[in-house]
Amino acid sequence: MEEKRCLEDQLFRIGLAALPFGAALVFLYLYLNEKQLLPGFCVFSVLFGAYCPGCGGTRAFLALFQGRLLLSFWYHPLVPYGAILYTGFMFTHGLHRLGVKGIRGWRFHNWYLWAGAGILVLNFLVKNILRLGFGILL
Repeated sequence: MEEKRCLEDQLFRIGLAALPFGAALVFLYLYLNEKQLLPGFCVFSVLFGAYCPGCGGTRAFLALFQGRLLLSFWYHPLVPYGAILYTGFMFTHGLHRLGVKGIRGWRFHNWYLWAGAGILVLNFLVKNILRLGFGILL
């Protein structure tokens, strides 16, 4: 149990350290404006003619940032899944550390990672079946 608590403490510290990095990325995106950014292309898609497992992630992040949760889920469901886990974990652990009674903080479970991997694989398969099997471009 103590080992689990130590892991959760480390994850909380990493999450806190990620906040300024994420804020800097959002600031740079807003500062540079979307039109000034170089249009990207996916090497995986160019080489294999299929979507890569991460295709749609940037669009999903931008949609999530704009408050469009369903559109974000459509572009890449791993992004809102990760955002919900991150927000819930950090919020509950933050309240716990502030001494709010009755709040223990979310516990880390390995199935969070397995669910994320499953979402990634399922998203990859569905998008490529639609693209390669039916010619539907997403």
